[in-house]
Amino acid sequence: MIIGVPKEIKQDENRVSLTPAGARELSGAGHKVIVEQGAGVGSSISDEDYRSNGATILENADDVWAQSELVLKVKEPVGDEYHRLSARSNQVLFTYLHLAASRECTDALMKAHNVAIAYETVRLRDNSLPLLTPMSEVAGRMAPMMGAHHLMRSGGGRGTLISGVPGVTPANVVVIGAGVAGLAAASMAVGLHANVKILDRNLDRLRQVDIHFDGRVQTIASSTLTLEEACLDADIVIGAVLVVGAKAPKLISNELVSRMRAGSVLVDISVDQGGCFEDTRPTTHSQPTFMVHDSVFYCVANMPGAVPHTSTQALANATLPYVLELARHGWRDAVVADDSLAEGVNVVDGAVTYGPVADAHLIPVTPLRTFL
Repeated sequence: MIIGVPKEIKQDENRVSLTPAGARELSGAGHKVIVEQGAGVGSSISDEDYRSNGATILENADDVWAQSELVLKVKEPVGDEYHRLSARSNQVLFTYLHLAASRECTDALMKAHNVAIAYETVRLRDNSLPLLTPMSEVAGRMAPMMGAHHLMRSGGGRGTLISGVPGVTPANVVVIGAGVAGLAAASMAVGLHANVKILDRNLDRLRQVDIHFDGRVQTIASSTLTLEEACLDADIVIGAVLVVGAKAPKLISNELVSRMRAGSVLVDISVDQGGCFEDTRPTTHSQPTFMVHDSVFYCVANMPGAVPHTSTQALANATLPYVLELARHGWRDAVVADDSLAEGVNVVDGAVTYGPVADAHLIPVTPLRTFL
């Protein structure tokens, strides 16, 4: 199979979908790997690194898309890439898609009549998300760091040191959601010596969190009232809510933000899925924040893109086994053999096959088995 790796063109996105180690594995298995010139530079990977491990370097993205049977990306296609989606028939795209938050991208993929498989909806039988987990861990660990930076006066916040000092209390950090990202955020916040509360509706999960932190984190059963009380007492609020493949619920209203402490910081990790704050809108690493009332909103839609050397390696480690199966067997046989990969299939031949995406846009869903 011919596997293509174009350079990411979303603003401030420096990750790349395949490492030289992955190129060697694929080329060693008899596949052809083509990489756009400079695709790995943002992740400190040179073209020569790819060449020496069996990849071919092409000068422009159009050629990569036109020649590839399987295209590997990190982020969803953006407007400038939509025309490339139909460059080759029967092409498979494997990347983060977050289609429930983007009707425009959904329509573009349907129009292309190819196959789109989303990293974030590949789900194992235990409900874990093996391809979303590494980036959730990165974003979760980054969230308190970004919150701490913007809590400083120079970052637009109230001028509070997250850790406090002897004789002065540390910042209050509230984490909404006790999943992978929420747990990672709580771990980092505890490490920064903040006062940490974590809210979730799953009491069993909260029990696990309590054991994990040995009582150092306050666990709270989430409700409208408890969430409001926690936010009004917070210096940093981290939204880490996930409904797999669907839009995130709006949990923090504009009215609630208006009553929060002046200079508080809200970090929305859920922004890729539409965000869990009413006023969330995607931002970039170049312009990461905006003000809502007197609070700072940090809503960068590709947080791990700020640390591409780390996040590229973490993502590629997780995706490579699935890429090898897709290349070895083709997408149909690969998803028939692996239920978790089948859950990743979002669009096939102009039809949406993933229910939450269809529900988000009020369009019909076509069962995947129709195409198998």
